[in-house]
Amino acid sequence: MTGSPKLRSAPVRMALVTLPLLAVLAGCENPLDYDLRGQIGGFNTTQAAQSATSNRPTPDARGLITYPSYQVAVAQRGDKVSDLAARIGLPAGEIAKFNGMQPSDPLRKGEVLALPRRAPTAANSAAGKANPGAVDIAALAGTAIDSAPATSPNPGSVTTTEIQPKPQVKPVKVQAGPEPVRHKVVRGETAYTISRLYQVPVKSLAEWNGLGSDFAIREGQHLMIPLKDQSPARTPAAATSTTAPGEGSATPTPPSATKPLPEENIAPADVAAETLPTVDVPEPSRPSTAAMAYPVQGKIVKTYAKGRSDGIDIAAAAGASVKAAESGTVAVITKDSDNIPLIVIRHDPKLSTIYFNVDKISVTEGDQVKRGQTIATLHDSPQALLHFEVRDGFDSQDPLLYLN
Repeated sequence: MTGSPKLRSAPVRMALVTLPLLAVLAGCENPLDYDLRGQIGGFNTTQAAQSATSNRPTPDARGLITYPSYQVAVAQRGDKVSDLAARIGLPAGEIAKFNGMQPSDPLRKGEVLALPRRAPTAANSAAGKANPGAVDIAALAGTAIDSAPATSPNPGSVTTTEIQPKPQVKPVKVQAGPEPVRHKVVRGETAYTISRLYQVPVKSLAEWNGLGSDFAIREGQHLMIPLKDQSPARTPAAATSTTAPGEGSATPTPPSATKPLPEENIAPADVAAETLPTVDVPEPSRPSTAAMAYPVQGKIVKTYAKGRSDGIDIAAAAGASVKAAESGTVAVITKDSDNIPLIVIRHDPKLSTIYFNVDKISVTEGDQVKRGQTIATLHDSPQALLHFEVRDGFDSQDPLLYLN
């Protein structure tokens, strides 16, 4: 979420933090993520996106990487789409159209193109180039006459020629293990949004698909999503030392098993009925017709501003209950760079709400929640603010349009 504020920082602290941050950005070799969501407080999937990925498989001699359900081709230095198509034996126009390109478009070394169908084997591809679709009888007859001896030692005899065996076609190597997801780029997507969608580093996405240094992608391009690294070195140490139930140290005998606890007779407190206060709660004048309920009771101290603040800030007491604005499913529970939790609730395939700067979360991912159900408390900090956002897909919306 671009432009979300650091909710717990005083103005002086923000100034001190900003100066070294600008210096770090100036020294970065990679391009700046202009559509970065969540790096300045808000919905942040950075921690999840840093998970390690494995290396892209090595292509064969023709540049093909073959999976059970699809193939991709890796370009060589100086290739055009037509050069790559000729090398693998498929029509250049068909490959270009499938990848949203033209046959004459140049390719970077290592750039990956998806294939609309299986490429022919190497032997069939070479035969098709040399003799497409027919056998040259005249050439075969001429070769036989030229190879015959000038004078036959035994007129009328038949000279036999040894038939050469058909060359063996080397089978195509199909990659073992899980098959990477193939994502087709639609208008408005960037390498950064796709990397966050699949929770993989954008650098790995670029390496797997041969993207340029600017990480640029085009509409209609097919991207392979890198596979997560499953090597033992990436497995947490705790997972390898887990003790099966019933094993390990013996369970100690509780004291109550040998000596029962004494019985206690606790008499109820004698409270006079007249000392109890009576509270009359008035009924609401009319039922709420708003699309969503306020997630926390407090004062709005910052309003929505497209491109600068993708949500609203509501000031309330630390530890106040944070409630679901509308019924839905808990989609994401994660933390920002300051280790402060946030919650994302999906209400329909496109609409979702985000609750940032929370604590003591009482729900888990996948839970079904109802409107007004408590999902967490407001984080205990000097500036207890709840940052609340409404998202239509990736686009932020003014929450007040849904709350009023």
